[in-house]
Amino acid sequence: MSETTERIKCLIIGSGPAGYTAAIYAARADMKPVMYTGMQMGGQLTTTTEVDNFPGYPEGTDGTAMMEDLKKQSERFGTDVRFGMVTAVNLSNEVGGIHKVTIDEDKEIEANTIIISTGATAKYLGLESEMRLIGGGVSACATCDGFFYKGQEVVVVGGGDTAAEEATYLANICSKVYLLVRKDYMKASKAMQHRVDKTENIEVLYNTEVEEVLGTNVVTGVKAINNQTKETKEIAVTGVFIAIGHTPNSDLFKGVLDMDETGYLITQGKTTKTNMPGVFAAGDIQDKEYRQAVTAAGTGCMAALDAERYLGALE
Repeated sequence: MSETTERIKCLIIGSGPAGYTAAIYAARADMKPVMYTGMQMGGQLTTTTEVDNFPGYPEGTDGTAMMEDLKKQSERFGTDVRFGMVTAVNLSNEVGGIHKVTIDEDKEIEANTIIISTGATAKYLGLESEMRLIGGGVSACATCDGFFYKGQEVVVVGGGDTAAEEATYLANICSKVYLLVRKDYMKASKAMQHRVDKTENIEVLYNTEVEEVLGTNVVTGVKAINNQTKETKEIAVTGVFIAIGHTPNSDLFKGVLDMDETGYLITQGKTTKTNMPGVFAAGDIQDKEYRQAVTAAGTGCMAALDAERYLGALE
């Protein structure tokens, strides 16, 4: 072990609800966890202005403020929270083996256990107006933010199962939902398409793309274009929900950890165990079904308990 190498019991890669909850439990179990937050400290939730559905906040809270609360709680029990990126991994496939990790292409860490909570990144259209209004009416999570648009008119962008599900969810809350589909058909399952068709306050616009999200500080509408006729029109809405998928932040582990065809890490049964002993995954990196802060926190707890039991079995 070189002078620049640090040996620790538990390394947590990534912050957010999963990482911070894992840190709280790992620290209380005297595992002395070290967390590297990644470039977006606090994860996806820091792009959400208001959080109303996380238990313990009766008046709601701000996403960034909530992540700061979780960070402070993890530090209170002794978590060493560090800003930095894991740039390389060399994982051991032996029970009790040491996992080697490189931080910022420079520092080396050896860890008995690793909890991966790098999350997933929502896909956006890439429009300047869209990026500017994230948190001001543009969202990638209907179940997170839909409540704020009760009785209002909104747009959902996408043609897959996620878009269909978000549109039907919002239709129960909002007065009108415009579903903008880029192609002349939906790629959602037939069952989801039938749900959309049967929902009276959903209007599907095919061959339609968002050219611009309108509004200065908050969304006031979208400028949409028909990609066949090139006709443009403005749709007055207060919310724009982008539902074109997520990308799991798992590139670092390709060819090393088992993952599905889209890159989500595969965990064993009801545990957070990956195919490598002593390596666990929590939060959106292994959950493409729910993607909620509270479910991420739950798996963070599970990962810390799994790691603690793994270490205990070695003693």
